Amino acid sequence: MAKVVFMGTPDFAVPSLQKLIETQTVVGVVTQPDRPAGRGRQLRPSPVKVIAEAAGIALYQPKSLRSEEEAAPLRAWQPDVIIVAAFGQILRSHILNLPAQGCINVHASLLPRWRGASPIQHALMAGDKETGISLMQMDVGLDTGPVYVQEALAIHSDDTAASLHDRLANLGAKALAHHLDNILQGHIEAKPQDDALSTYAPMIKKEAGRLDWQRSSIELDRHIRAMTPWPGAFSSWHGANLKVVEAHPVRGKMPAGQPGEVHIDQSSVLVITGDGGLMLERVQLAGKKALNALDFVRGRPDFAGSILGT
Repeated sequence: MAKVVFMGTPDFAVPSLQKLIETQTVVGVVTQPDRPAGRGRQLRPSPVKVIAEAAGIALYQPKSLRSEEEAAPLRAWQPDVIIVAAFGQILRSHILNLPAQGCINVHASLLPRWRGASPIQHALMAGDKETGISLMQMDVGLDTGPVYVQEALAIHSDDTAASLHDRLANLGAKALAHHLDNILQGHIEAKPQDDALSTYAPMIKKEAGRLDWQRSSIELDRHIRAMTPWPGAFSSWHGANLKVVEAHPVRGKMPAGQPGEVHIDQSSVLVITGDGGLMLERVQLAGKKALNALDFVRGRPDFAGSILGT
């Protein structure tokens, strides 16, 4: 079994760490420092830290790894390989070159498509039919290194970022368990990526959840699912943010009206879009609990005929 240092932070990284604990010798775990969370803003450990502590594995939580001095604990562990999954910091050459077999990243896309921080959300927004996991040899570029193995995964029509995240996290762990030994033994050769086919998935920020009703209902449906659970898809209404928790696109003949206009009948709440309409299923007004759209309308009769996003 190889001596592995694991670097990861959020829930996505947990299945990979658990699988490595079962199949390799994990000599150390590097994760982000505890962060304030919740209403009380109390320090909360990363999901990876929780797993490492439960397994009794040595832990390191650096604020930065920019200097060679900050990498001293990793050198002391003398790993054969470093496995990285959603660590949250850019790794420089003194880290990448530290282990004899380099650093291998578990990336949530079929590279070179969707290099960057948010490949899951961007695959959904783009309407991709499939995505997957890439095990790649890391270099100083952003997800530009040669790829050892890829495992494809179909994207379902009802997938959200949450559901796709969980399936990809588990697929990444399985890929590590199945292929890592062969990679380390030299039985699988890393193949260069075709940079001409690359696309970029920048980090998702809160404002990215804002809905543009000029877009088609199909695009808006993808956008809502991509923004679930964070930051959530929303639109302004009467000076407050209204989150669209669940909805589905409707095509065909629409009632007369402008994009963003709300139409209500006894069985549905429909918003006109740039092409088609979006049937609202569940909504949530800022500071309130999520409600069935029809229940929301019963308490807010002025919602009918209003224009969202104005």
